[in-house]
Amino acid sequence: MPTLEQTLAETLDASFKGFPAERAPFRVADAGSRDLRLLRGDLPFPVALLRESAMRHNADWIGRYVRETGVSLAPHGKTTMAPQIFDEQLRGGAWGITVANVHQGGIAAQAGVPRVLMANELASVGDARRWLALAEQFAPSTFLSLVDSTDQLALLERAARDAGATARFDLLVELGAKGGRTGCRDADAALALARAVRESPHARLAGVEAYEGVVTNGDSDHDRPLVAAWMQTLATLARACDAHGLFEGDEVVVSAGGSAVFDLVTDALAGVALSRPARVVLRSGCYITHDHGTYVRAMKSVAARGLSSTARSGPMRGALEVWGAVQSRPEPELAIVTMGKRDVSFDVDLPVPILWFRPGEHTVPQPAPAHWRITRLMDQHAFLPLRADDGLRVGDWLAVGISHPCTTFDKWRLIWAVDDDYRVTRAIRTYF
Repeated sequence: MPTLEQTLAETLDASFKGFPAERAPFRVADAGSRDLRLLRGDLPFPVALLRESAMRHNADWIGRYVRETGVSLAPHGKTTMAPQIFDEQLRGGAWGITVANVHQGGIAAQAGVPRVLMANELASVGDARRWLALAEQFAPSTFLSLVDSTDQLALLERAARDAGATARFDLLVELGAKGGRTGCRDADAALALARAVRESPHARLAGVEAYEGVVTNGDSDHDRPLVAAWMQTLATLARACDAHGLFEGDEVVVSAGGSAVFDLVTDALAGVALSRPARVVLRSGCYITHDHGTYVRAMKSVAARGLSSTARSGPMRGALEVWGAVQSRPEPELAIVTMGKRDVSFDVDLPVPILWFRPGEHTVPQPAPAHWRITRLMDQHAFLPLRADDGLRVGDWLAVGISHPCTTFDKWRLIWAVDDDYRVTRAIRTYF
């Protein structure tokens, strides 16, 4: 697991998808000085890019939001798995980084993250031992994870005994929902579990947690009452645990996902009052790149609910683009593009054509016509139906935006960050 310094010192070469084979290897830290320009043809296709200006805008947007509301942010690191981006998020004011498993937690800890929140349950004795080992190795950093049953608590206790660990598990009791994924199904069960955690010699109760995304669908009339009720129950659980003296530590963490309906989560939780400070932690991960699909729809709902920051600064911007070239026009109304399931997200929506470019004729990318739609992906090919008069040729380039950035990042070990002229400013290294 690399430190941030080791990431920057790593050598990039043609074994990385998106690296130009004709270039000599160079370090990650040196990418911005290598005069790589997409529009000059310096990068091979397919290639994944991050627009620096869009990421800065999105970071400023969320930073202003957390300052105005008083909530804290622990962005979900599974989105990018990029220590360089973790570092920027922390320097931008993030309280910590969220992860989903021990591997991701190790990457975050090695990168210098001071608070690692695993928004998941440790499900094996081996992984529980590894989590404790991280807590001991990187002390005084904080390592939080979830618990939702006495069976799982017993597993954690067994791991601690077997390892002879001096560290204890810092746990958030998870409040779930019927038909959802993990989490206690009601507040009474969650409170009983919190009591068991308090009595355990191997664990501390650090707070409570929920993930509201399993019940939301982007329709405010549907989402508002469900999220409000769930978050109110979570706040009631926190107050009950506090009244019974179950929490340990200087503050209580009250956490929810907050990617698509963060405003509703904040409205419900920001005023929770306990006998010790309560820290409301959102785990929004996709804000840094946003997208051109599912989160665009979610943010339209947020804006319609009247979030003031949106009106002042404009919406978040999609920063992640994947570029390919038209390799075939096998039929008059069809183009085949050099990208596919190995390169772009397709679990929520198919990629969206946003720009196109004709080398030797265009000086800047052109907006893609509104009727262009990717209709099918194969492993390495995208199908783009066309009108007879569209004029797209073999050798033209196409940029797509994606929906749900998490499942594009994990397809790339190397992503180039670029300025608005598509000159490479740096290399972003991911570790999935």
